[in-house]
Amino acid sequence: MDITTDPSVKSFVPVAAESHFPIQNLPFGVFRRPGGGPARIGVAIGDQILDLLVLESAGLLTLPGDPRQRPFSRPSLNLFLAMGKDAWHAARMQIHALLRADTTTLKDHDTLSSEALVPMERATMLLPVEIGDYTDFYSSREHAGNVGTMFRGPENALMPNWTHLPVGYHGRASSVVVSGTPVRRPSGQLKPDDGPPVFGPSRLLDFELEMGFFTGPGNELGVPIPIENAADHIFGFVLVNDWSARDIQKWEYVPLGPFLGKSFATSISPWVVTLEALEPFRIPGSPQDPEPLAYLRSAGHWSYDIRLEVGIRAPGLDALHTICRSNFRHMYWNVCQQLAHHTSNGCNLRPGDLLASGTISGPTHDSYGRMLELAWRGEKPIQLPDGSERKFIEDEDEVVMTGFAEAEGYRVGFGEVSGRIVPATG
Repeated sequence: MDITTDPSVKSFVPVAAESHFPIQNLPFGVFRRPGGGPARIGVAIGDQILDLLVLESAGLLTLPGDPRQRPFSRPSLNLFLAMGKDAWHAARMQIHALLRADTTTLKDHDTLSSEALVPMERATMLLPVEIGDYTDFYSSREHAGNVGTMFRGPENALMPNWTHLPVGYHGRASSVVVSGTPVRRPSGQLKPDDGPPVFGPSRLLDFELEMGFFTGPGNELGVPIPIENAADHIFGFVLVNDWSARDIQKWEYVPLGPFLGKSFATSISPWVVTLEALEPFRIPGSPQDPEPLAYLRSAGHWSYDIRLEVGIRAPGLDALHTICRSNFRHMYWNVCQQLAHHTSNGCNLRPGDLLASGTISGPTHDSYGRMLELAWRGEKPIQLPDGSERKFIEDEDEVVMTGFAEAEGYRVGFGEVSGRIVPATG
């Protein structure tokens, strides 16, 4: 067993039993300290943030390669991601050792520990990376089948290519925002059933429950990443809410696919949970029939048992109302297949690129990962505790997604990704 995932190890920093951030997790993020100042790189531990620049400056974090690089003095994780898996592992091992309850280096150094540990509730979380490119896949068979059934009927639920390759589209990196950022209702062309198109605010605003991963070193243009090396280029995962305007999307998506109905906002959680932290939760993926082509045949298990939930906090409701419970295991195409396919034509990935899963829907109605499916095109509205109902997301609604993997005695979680809808302009 990797010592960093050993459930018996405890941190000298108190960690509540239900916390998403025990010493077995150690996710990376970017934050601003209380009172402002520059962006800093940190690791979550319990309800605290460990400031890695403080440790780096004290000589307690040394990574392979040129020591002058100082990746934790940067305002984003990009340089650290570019350094590759040996550097990622070295950092995780050193941070884990410093936080252990039986290690005195940081625990017994009151001045250093008080400088390095920042209360999470007093910090401001920022985007963890400078995202150069964003790709969104369509990799949940249940989701793809539901959508196909709605619009083409059960006999043509899946398009002919769907079981042969990971379908995806290139999204808009500039509108990826960190959790808590308000999302403005988009306006666009809407096509009534009985008239010409009009311009106005979307009436069918939706969320999409997804997960995404950030890439590491990447590849040169024209040089694909073989699937057996794909995991070396995956740093870690975040929760993703790919907001969607279904009425704008419906009118524009033929013949070239998603555009303005998707590009107005994508929300992500601030903490990046590494592949190493998720190693104990790897499980076999969905059976694939027909067998993928050789370049997409991945060895080992690359699915993950990660529980996911979506809730709505509507105006006038005191508590979050859960409307979806799903799991990342409901993926047909795994992350190694997605990355290998993405680069199979020679497309180059760069450190900090975001690749998202697409909507994650399970086999039961309460596990569907977006309103279009949960309310089934508005035919089965969702009932809220105050007696109101939702077919799609309304102004001032807040959508909150959370997720965690669980082992005996601890959780490895992602925190949450939230976004509140504010009215359209004009």
